[in-house]
Amino acid sequence: MDFDEFRARGKEMVDFIADYLQSIEQRPVYPAVQPGYLRPLIPESAPQDPDSYEELMKDIERVIMPGITHWQSPHFHAYFPAASSLPGLLGDMLSGAIGCIGFSWAASPACTELETVMLDWLGKMLNLPKEFLAGTGSEGGGVIQGTASESTLVALLAARRKLVTQIQATSPDVEENIIMSKLVAYTSDQAHSSVERAALIAGIKMRKLSSDDKFSLRGETLKQTLEKDKAVGLIPFFLCATLGTTPSCAFDNIMELGPICNSENIWMHIDAAYAGSAFICPEFRPLLNGVEFSNSFNFNPHKWLLVNFDCSAMWVQKRSEIIGAFKMDPIYLKHDHQDSGLITDYRHWQIPLGRRFRSLKMWFVFRLYGVKGLQEFIRKHVALAHEFESLVRHDERFEIVSDVVLGLVCFRIKGTNDLNEKLLKKINDARKIHIVPCQLRDKFVLRFAICGRTVESKHIQRAWQIIQESATNLQNGPQ
Repeated sequence: MDFDEFRARGKEMVDFIADYLQSIEQRPVYPAVQPGYLRPLIPESAPQDPDSYEELMKDIERVIMPGITHWQSPHFHAYFPAASSLPGLLGDMLSGAIGCIGFSWAASPACTELETVMLDWLGKMLNLPKEFLAGTGSEGGGVIQGTASESTLVALLAARRKLVTQIQATSPDVEENIIMSKLVAYTSDQAHSSVERAALIAGIKMRKLSSDDKFSLRGETLKQTLEKDKAVGLIPFFLCATLGTTPSCAFDNIMELGPICNSENIWMHIDAAYAGSAFICPEFRPLLNGVEFSNSFNFNPHKWLLVNFDCSAMWVQKRSEIIGAFKMDPIYLKHDHQDSGLITDYRHWQIPLGRRFRSLKMWFVFRLYGVKGLQEFIRKHVALAHEFESLVRHDERFEIVSDVVLGLVCFRIKGTNDLNEKLLKKINDARKIHIVPCQLRDKFVLRFAICGRTVESKHIQRAWQIIQESATNLQNGPQ
């Protein structure tokens, strides 16, 4: 493909993408294929000679689209949003074209410097304490990770290295494996599975602490557990608190947890993967009160802030604690300015070495929407969630299971778990909308998330009509 053909095909692809997104709600939101559907549709091996572009594009509809769950559809209400916007797409296109691997400042200075500034821009939108911002002369700063799972792991590994170093500084004869065997980390029983997985990867004991009747982890629960663990010789060192849990969008009480962590030399990491986007709105910012007690904080603009995947924003109060856990400087990565104190080499802040120019799409989105446009988007989704909540409450057959704070509604039909499982299957089998469940205590619960960028009230009304009809058919049919 030469540049002339690229220009033509590129314009065709933009048209294809625009047509796809404009007509996406006409497609069944959930695929009807069975596992293994794709292999028989394509050759066993790559072609020896080039295929034509026309044949390739024909196979998009024949091979790919039948197996796509359309996350950008206004009928998609599962999991949490997967952010996508036209400015974000354009930024990603340019990032792909530049094609730099920004592991160090010298590898592409703009890649590093724009990221530092964008994380400060975003931190200011959230009204983060100045200690988290690089441009304030502080010891902290922000970095783009791939996912919240990576951020949690990075924070856990940094906390582990920090404490091991502290202990060996005063007790140099104590071997690292002995210290490691006594370390214990904590999180809520409502935390995402990636938190527990981070502990598995790090080889650390993880305690899952009981949440209260609002599915929130409270300070007294943590305090009591710390006392028991220290009494048997364990060393508490890390807590992952969640703001906006995956099952129900519940909020751990970081105003209680934070001071305890600070007094006990425990690293507190805050995972706000979904909910963090809402904190750019002043009315939701109080949900982040207590972040000043944390060592690190993370949320995903690629969930709810119109920045295409992947883009997970993470801030630390002391960047030296992250760098100290991951810094490696082979000669082939050294450059003239690395010890100047003026620049960041983000390879020391993350698990992988390589990294894409992800801040470019942030820059596009922030500039072309503005803070007010992003706030309006968040508020619209929250209003639609409350509209759906109101519809559920007006049908006596259903109940709301947890507080509706942002864009997630947890509900169920009154009755057994088995009845709710059958209702979920009936809804999803129709492929008109897509939702997923969660387990809250002993209840099987249906989650209705406001996800699509283009979702409107009419889609909420239609979804509720489908749910009601499915419930009626289930109740009137054979049990």
